[in-house]
Amino acid sequence: MKYAVATLIAVSLVATAATQAREVRVMSAGATAPAYLQLVPAFESKTKQKAVTLATSTGLGAQAIVARVRAGEPVDVVLIASNVMDDLVKDGLIRKDSRIDIARSSIGMAVRAGARRPDITTVEGLKQTILNARSIAVSSQISGIYLTNELFPKLGVAEQAAPKTIKVEKGVAGDLVASGEAEIAFQQISELRAVKGIDYVGPLPAAAQRVSVFSAGIASKAPNPAGAKAFLEMLMSADGRRVMQQTGLDPLAPR
Repeated sequence: MKYAVATLIAVSLVATAATQAREVRVMSAGATAPAYLQLVPAFESKTKQKAVTLATSTGLGAQAIVARVRAGEPVDVVLIASNVMDDLVKDGLIRKDSRIDIARSSIGMAVRAGARRPDITTVEGLKQTILNARSIAVSSQISGIYLTNELFPKLGVAEQAAPKTIKVEKGVAGDLVASGEAEIAFQQISELRAVKGIDYVGPLPAAAQRVSVFSAGIASKAPNPAGAKAFLEMLMSADGRRVMQQTGLDPLAPR
């Protein structure tokens, strides 16, 4: 009986390992999620491995990507802001030899589909758009923090913008514009372009822009490091960089 139980356990462990070897578990920040999701079918077709999506936004609190990685949740590939990636590498949670900067991401603005598109090509135009808007949706993540803590005060509109600014903790700021809950939305361009029911207006003017770099890396305890490596190779291939560009990112050349 003991032998039978031990055999069943051994078979179960082998089956689990085989399943993990056919899966690549991915956590992606919101800015890189549209490109990642578009690449999944090609990756699965080419490698015969399944991409398991564990996150499509950076998240907050215990559900944040960094918190989940630190808690030891099994993951193969992590796509996240470069400064956060650096901390994970420093703490031994992401393999240093796998870390690579994949793309730059800029902030843009959107309105509801068919609505008038304000001119935000200049700082003054952006300022007037913020003052004239009835409601403003921003992310609770990197772009929203920059807007509310730095840009709005710099433009001298923080006091006027505060009571009409909605910080979106789950989902995308553009979703509130599509549903009519907000008049305009600011977020990473790649995230706005992926939302149906809104029109992407354009990027913030250069003097008001905040460009973020996003990175990819393989978890130090990745269940499937070979699959993770294959995914990063596809991401940084010509096709992968083309998809990143199409979704609104500025892809970086492979090192």
